[in-house]
Amino acid sequence: MDAISADKSDTTAQNHSATETSLAGWLALLRCPGIGPRRFRVLLDYYQEPRHLLDAGPGEINRLELPQESKEWLKQPDRDKVEEDLDWLRQSPAHHILTLDDPRYPERLKQVDDAPPLLFVTGRPELLKTLQLGMVGSRNPSAGGRENAFSFAQSLSRAGLTITSGMALGIDAAAHEGALAGSGQTIAVTGTGLDRVYPARHRDLAHRIAEQGALISEFPTGTPPLADHFPRRNRIISGLSLGVLVVEAAPRSGSLITARFANEQGREVFAIPGSIHNPLARGCHNLIRQGAKLVETMDDIVTELGIAANPAAPAQSNSGKAPDLDANSLKLLSLMGHEPVSIDTLVARSGLAAETLASILLVLEIQGMVSCPAGGLYIRATEHP
Repeated sequence: MDAISADKSDTTAQNHSATETSLAGWLALLRCPGIGPRRFRVLLDYYQEPRHLLDAGPGEINRLELPQESKEWLKQPDRDKVEEDLDWLRQSPAHHILTLDDPRYPERLKQVDDAPPLLFVTGRPELLKTLQLGMVGSRNPSAGGRENAFSFAQSLSRAGLTITSGMALGIDAAAHEGALAGSGQTIAVTGTGLDRVYPARHRDLAHRIAEQGALISEFPTGTPPLADHFPRRNRIISGLSLGVLVVEAAPRSGSLITARFANEQGREVFAIPGSIHNPLARGCHNLIRQGAKLVETMDDIVTELGIAANPAAPAQSNSGKAPDLDANSLKLLSLMGHEPVSIDTLVARSGLAAETLASILLVLEIQGMVSCPAGGLYIRATEHP
């Protein structure tokens, strides 16, 4: 190796070491008890670099207006925990840690008062700066709600929007699946560290999102799925997005927390209406009463956001060709309408025996043409004739 090459190699190693030293300071402050995003930002404004605070010495740290447990941590941070985060970063070129000072940190999220000081990313960090739509809803949706989430996400992603959600069961998962089937651009905001997947049954989904889109979290490695983490992650979903679409939500649904954050952050709120008899539509109806934009088609969203939709984007539908149905099944579907009904009501309307009806309904449910969301009531899927 000649002298010039040796000098370049030494400079690269020194820059890498300096970067890791700086990042270690950020990670130590992130893990400090009693320091949330707002307090982190105040300290950052004063010290410019977290490591400057860590190097300040016990005397200066004691004078800070911080909880005692925070001061004790700052005097002696858990370096092993910080090293675990750095080890995770080194494990794969798909792993990234973005600080507020990182040019890859999304500007839209940075404008939020309690923006996360760091973002852990697995996948494509460049997607964080794309135009995004948050999609949220019930963890136990109707078949129609799940289909709406999938088809809207598929069409909207093809129209140029990145679909951002929380990888929860139900509507979140359907939205991610729809985006993966569309452009592939989707972001999952998690409530755990990125060294684990929650819920565990979404391991395959998480892997596919990491390959085509991005998994992100404000939580360091080893963070378990604690209950208060999920409302916190909702502010990130809305903060990253131009607006939030609520597909199905009960009146006390956690999805409404995301809508509230969106309102507070100056984002658009969209809601899909449903049957007045569907309890999962009531949260959406309440949002619409409060000023949310009523959504019937993809155009309602792209027009409101001022986005030129891709003219090649197909209509939102993933139903494909409907399966062949016998006369009784077709008759039953026509009698159901789009509101939840009981078997007793269907017996009265159809004249069929309860046993026959139960058998037909089971087949239709397996085919995804009806669902039984709650209380033994059946509802027809909206995408089917």
